[in-house]
Amino acid sequence: MFKWLLVIAVVVLGYVWWRHQRQLAAHERAAERNRQTSARPGAAQPDTMVRCRHCGVHLPAADAVRGGLGPYCSDEHRRLAEG
Repeated sequence: MFKWLLVIAVVVLGYVWWRHQRQLAAHERAAERNRQTSARPGAAQPDTMVRCRHCGVHLPAADAVRGGLGPYCSDEHRRLAEG
């Protein structure tokens, strides 16, 4: 009887050790991926978003049409809003 308890205990301890090793390896892989992603040179910065004064759509500031009253999504909306 004691022999079977010892065998079961060894199997359970082996399984627990194996799972722990897998978790450590997965955590190290995830940390390495995060380091590679964050250390990537030339990573694009988020664009500043602006709201069209006529229709309310949000678009990157670089793509917006500048008008006297603010940014617009197109020349047509600039003309409609400013007269």
